[in-house]
Amino acid sequence: MPLLELRNVSSSYGAVPVLREVSLSVEAGEIVTLLGANGAGKTTALRTISGLLHPDAGEIWFEGEPVHTLSPEQIVRRSVVHVPEGRRIFPGLTVRENLLMGASNRGGVSRRQMETEADTMFDLFPEIRAFEHSLGWTLSGGQQQMLAVARGLMGQPKLLLLDEPSLGLAPVIVQNLFAAIRQVHQRGMTILLVEQNAHMALSVASRGYVLDTGRITVAGSPAELKNNDEVRNAYLGGHH
Repeated sequence: MPLLELRNVSSSYGAVPVLREVSLSVEAGEIVTLLGANGAGKTTALRTISGLLHPDAGEIWFEGEPVHTLSPEQIVRRSVVHVPEGRRIFPGLTVRENLLMGASNRGGVSRRQMETEADTMFDLFPEIRAFEHSLGWTLSGGQQQMLAVARGLMGQPKLLLLDEPSLGLAPVIVQNLFAAIRQVHQRGMTILLVEQNAHMALSVASRGYVLDTGRITVAGSPAELKNNDEVRNAYLGGHH
């Protein structure tokens, strides 16, 4: 039984259909990536999983139970954590305070335990350690993105939804960010990754899906996707 399963999910913004009968699954312990052009529906897929949008049709199952009628708060309580694009950190809180806020969905965790976990985040993202007591707004875009991912990890999610983590970041920052994603995956984290940088996404993913105008057009292992002409031409810059 997959950890997450979408069964023929259709979603729209108002009257505009965005997802059309999307079926996909994520097994516990996998990184699954969702590739696609701008406007293909990738962000909508994550918003629908996290309860910010309710599907018009189809079902979403998490841990063997339907969740598509639940509120975003109820879904967060099931340990599904969504890190949206655009690095939405708390600008007026320090980096450490931002991290501690990330654990707010977890009941019964002692302050000491949370502080210890925050320290492990600084090990994972050494670039933000020096800014532990700085306010969020003083960080660069890359540092804010690392903080946003670290804050998501503080929720100890069973499923982490990452939306375009590399968007607008310098290549060296992207490398560091993906090294951290690889590390948390090795510790058993399950991740659904939406990413424009197909090369980076396929370098960490167990499997991938391609979303094209709201439909899944290709699915397979990273090797299969890299050998697919449509994927190669559209997302991997032709014949490398």
